[in-house]
Formats: sequence, C-alpha cells, structure tokens
Amino acid sequence: MAAFGAEWAADKLGSEVMVDDSGLLIGALGGFPGPYSAYVFDTLGNDRILKLMDGDTDRSAVFRCAIGYCVPGEKARVFTGEVNGEISIEGRGNAGFGYDPIFAVGGRTFGEMGEEEKNKLSHRYGALLKFAQWLKTNNETQS
Repeated sequence: MAAFGAEWAADKLGSEVMVDDSGLLIGALGGFPGPYSAYVFDTLGNDRILKLMDGDTDRSAVFRCAIGYCVPGEKARVFTGEVNGEISIEGRGNAGFGYDPIFAVGGRTFGEMGEEEKNKLSHRYGALLKFAQWLKTNNETQS
C-alpha cells in the first residue's frame, strides 16, 4: 500500500512525496486491526480492543510501518520498520496517542514511556532511519 500510495500521490501532485502506512497487528485477533488500525481505533478505542482480547493468553502484537517515497514517473521505494511487543491487560500511561497505552515492550507500554524512549523503539523510527540512510547515500552519489 505504501508503494501504491506514494506513486499515486507523486503523479497527482507532480512532486516527490513520502507516505506512511502503519498498523498494529494483534496475534490473538489474526492480525486485526492491521491496515484498518486508524479506523478501528477511532471506532472501537483501546477499551473495546482489550475487551475483544479478554481471556486470550496470546498477547503478542507487532507495530509495522512502511514509508513510501516516490518521485513522479518513477517506482516508489519502500522502507519498513517494526517493533514486537504485546497487548497489556489494561491501558497504562498517558503519553503518546492511539494504541500507546495498550502496546507494551519489555513490560512497559508506549504510554508509560517518555517520547525519546518510545521513539528509539518505534516502528516508524526504524523505517524513517532506513529512509534517511538511503537518502544520505543517494545524495552523496549524486553530488
């Protein structure tokens, strides 16, 4: 989806673009909400996600991010990142946004972490770091 979205947007806008396609995949729910993460969060929220998982012992979850970058008329490049964690039994912490209070790494939810700590673990950070490294290398070879 990131490649398609980046190519479509670059062609429509006539300029280079970067798009983000991120999602939460919960093991016990068969990868749900996956590509529908934003819609599901807006519709159900964290409390109902936790209710769906009530009694599940498999709490595994993965946050995935795909950054698509495209110049008009070219194929998109995609840079990915992911972080493995688990869904907590209850929401904890007030930091961050979205699923942060229920997504835990090392026993702490993203909602309990400071911004700097969370960003070092973040799926989006991993994808953006790969993009930045590619951009630096690409610019050096064209200089």
